[in-house]
Amino acid sequence: AMAADASEPAAIEKVFASLDHLDVLVNNAGISYIGLLTDMSVEEWQHVLNTNLSSCFYTSRLAVPLMLQKHSGRIINISSVWGNVGASMEVAYSASKGGVNSFTKALAKELAPSNIQVNAISCGVIDTAMNHCFSPEEMNALREEIPADRLGQPEEVAKLVLQLIQA
Repeated sequence: AMAADASEPAAIEKVFASLDHLDVLVNNAGISYIGLLTDMSVEEWQHVLNTNLSSCFYTSRLAVPLMLQKHSGRIINISSVWGNVGASMEVAYSASKGGVNSFTKALAKELAPSNIQVNAISCGVIDTAMNHCFSPEEMNALREEIPADRLGQPEEVAKLVLQLIQA
């Protein structure tokens, strides 16, 4: 496992410079901007899009040649239900995760003949630090919209990632 600022192509290139093979890539970058679109700066918009969507391009572009060497591999992108349905006050996040969904579908078609699987996990509300910005009242309102009446746990997403890797 390696960590880098996923929004920075140079940081990703530095990570990949140390690799000579790769079996699995998990794109798990995610940040949000909560507020009205009209209050969002161009820089904030770019930061969300670069972190959540462009990072998938930065990493996949470098991962694919390594996977092609073995004619196998797995790319797993962590997305969000908001990428399918949109979330009020989270336009950039919703747009970026919708882009991740389309990116995943297109890349999966491109790489299928090379035995490289590309999937996305479209999470609901997961109990992570990113969601700790909400008040208890807002969290209760979110929870009430979830049929299971609870937030998802990071461990549940991790188990699904492992299932996709082992499939």
